[in-house]
Amino acid sequence: MSLSYTLFRDKLTLDNGCKRLIHTSTSEVYGTAQYIPIDEKHPLQPQSPYSASKIGADAIAMSFYHSFKLPTVIARPFNTYGPRQSARAVIPTIISQIASGKKEIKLGDVSPTRDMNYVEDTCHGLITLSKCDMAVGEIFNIGSNNETSIYEIFNLIKEIMASDAHLVTDKERLRPETSEVLRLCCDNSKLKKHTGFSPQYALKEGLEKTINWFINPKNLSKYKTDIYNV
Repeated sequence: MSLSYTLFRDKLTLDNGCKRLIHTSTSEVYGTAQYIPIDEKHPLQPQSPYSASKIGADAIAMSFYHSFKLPTVIARPFNTYGPRQSARAVIPTIISQIASGKKEIKLGDVSPTRDMNYVEDTCHGLITLSKCDMAVGEIFNIGSNNETSIYEIFNLIKEIMASDAHLVTDKERLRPETSEVLRLCCDNSKLKKHTGFSPQYALKEGLEKTINWFINPKNLSKYKTDIYNV
């Protein structure tokens, strides 16, 4: 999201009497964890243009709260997955390759860890923030408080799909060394304290629901497993 769009959106929202603006940020703004779990006070590290744009957008959104009293909440979801997710993400990449019958699954670095959250849990977190008056002017992480490596996710998907596929490192999928976020794990205690939020889906359950969607031939046909999407 561009800063100019954020400015336009926030001004338009303010002029139309908005009761609550949930600005969706990302855990990527934290970069590789300096400590675990990551709370909202963790330093911001723009390790990619994407995270830098989100840091800037967060600041603009919060400036409208301080300057014009726009009722803003900044939500920072950790890694969301589920049906219909873009092929750029690792979980659809793994599932779609296995579902299409491939035995060599092309991935980049599988050592980084992520706090994975089924899409319904992320949406639940956003909804609870929209109903919480004490959330206005604050920043909240949305996550599970668990970290799982990409390698572990690959093996769990293999197990669920009863696949004998194996990993192949694709150099095109490797991020620049200083750009790769090596470790993410959410501290959601602030969100839980203010809203009572608690994730409802364990990783395996969420993956099973996601896989069931992807293996539908109609859905799988929308994913080009021979192409690396960037």
